[in-house]
This record gives sequence, C-alpha cells and structure tokens, in this order.
Amino acid sequence: MADTLLMGAVAYDPKVVTIWEGFVRWFAARGLPFDYVLYSNYERQVEALLAGHVHAAWNSPLAWVEADRAARARGRVARAVCMRDTDRDLTSVVLVRADSSFEAVADLRGKRVAVGASDSPQATLIPLGHLRAAGLEPGRDVEVLRHDVLVGKHGDHVGGERDAAKALLEGRADAACVIDGNHLAFSRDGTLPPGSTRVLAQTGRYDHCNMTVLEGVEPALVARFVDLLLSMRYDDPEVRPLLDLEGLKQWLPGRTSGYALLEEAVDGLGLDLTIG
Repeated sequence: MADTLLMGAVAYDPKVVTIWEGFVRWFAARGLPFDYVLYSNYERQVEALLAGHVHAAWNSPLAWVEADRAARARGRVARAVCMRDTDRDLTSVVLVRADSSFEAVADLRGKRVAVGASDSPQATLIPLGHLRAAGLEPGRDVEVLRHDVLVGKHGDHVGGERDAAKALLEGRADAACVIDGNHLAFSRDGTLPPGSTRVLAQTGRYDHCNMTVLEGVEPALVARFVDLLLSMRYDDPEVRPLLDLEGLKQWLPGRTSGYALLEEAVDGLGLDLTIG
C-alpha cells in the first residue's frame, strides 16, 4: 500500500518478530500504517533499501557504512534519521587474563587475539583497527582467532563474542575483544568469572545502529515514522516491553559523527563493502 511505511530489519534473534509486531500495532493506533520485512543478512537488506523495496532499514553500523558508500556511488544520499539512546558513545575492550604479564597493547606482538564474527564492528573491526593504530598489524604482528557465528548479521548475535571470551579463559588466545556492554554482561552471567580477566586496552567511542533512509524516499511518510519513534516514552506501558527487548529507553535523532572509527577500520583492514 502506498501509504504504508515499510521497514527492513535483520532476523538475528526470534525476539525481532515480537518487537516489530508490537510496533506495527503501536504505529497503527496512531494513524501510521506500518509493516516490516525481515532479512537473513544486512547485505541483502542494504540491497533492498537501494532498490526501493523498503522505505527504511534498521541498520547495523557496518550496514550504515555499506549503505552510505553504495548510495554515494550511485549519486544518492543516505541519511541516518534515528537511533537508540544506547547506540551512542560505545567502546570495545581488549581483555587479557588477570594473571598475564601483559601491560600494554604492544606486548601482544606475536600473540593470539580472539575476536567475534569477521563482520562484527564491535568485536572485530574496531578493536583490530585499534591494534593497527597501536602498531600491530592483524595477521602479521598478531594472530587473529575469529569466531564466525552467523556472519552477515554483523555481530548482532552475541555468540561470537562469547566464544572469544571463552577462548581467552581456556588459554586458546592471549587476548579477546568484546564490546564494553558484553564485557559487563559476561561478568554477570558467569562467562567471565570475577577476577579472571582485566582490561588491557579500550577503544575510542563510536556509535552503533541507526535507522537509514535514502534522501527523497517518501519524505512525508518517513517524517511521520521518525516523529512517532521520537515520541515513544518509556513510561508508556504498551511500548515499554518492546523498548526493553530492543535495548533502549528513548529514540534519538540520528547522527553519523560516531562512525569514524569504523570507517578507518574498514579502510585499514581492506574490507570489501561492495553492494550489488
């Protein structure tokens, strides 16, 4: 239907259906026909956005970079119109065992570093970019132990990071890279027993997901969609469980200033982001 806002999302977990089905009802009650299409991977979703199959795409940070670069290559403009409060100013950490002798990143030369999936911004690309900036070339100065769980979902699935943490504890790696939030989560759930690890290094701050649209695509419809997202309130009992599942308390306007570290890592590591 021409007046229906159609959004793409990647099905990295069954809860994705619960979240967006709830949003369908919430938007409809406020006069916006809304529907969503689920994709198995972000590359397919970016292709769909570029082809006009969806008006908006709930993109990972890497998918944003892919969409932005692909749009510019076609003479178009991608916009990050909305993001979660929890998508801003994140960091990743390089962990080592608490009893190790490592004192600086340089001490990892010749050692093995465990990371998440090969396309995970938070557990692979940005941390490896951090190592490069410190003078350690991944694959040359350090051996990289990848945990390719659900490649195509850009690290949304926590399995790769959890496997990296386990590799560190089991002695199969000398260091492990995880996002700061999962470092805390792994400490709470027992993946990383108290006192077993310590932080050797922390990356600079970066942003995570955003709602991506292409300039000029049904502007009035997109504007209404974004306005409603920004109007959601955590104290609304109807929407609060959905926000909890999606990991936020408030939607915020999108920004692109927080993707510089990922851009640098993509270019420095020679990652091919060709779409279509």
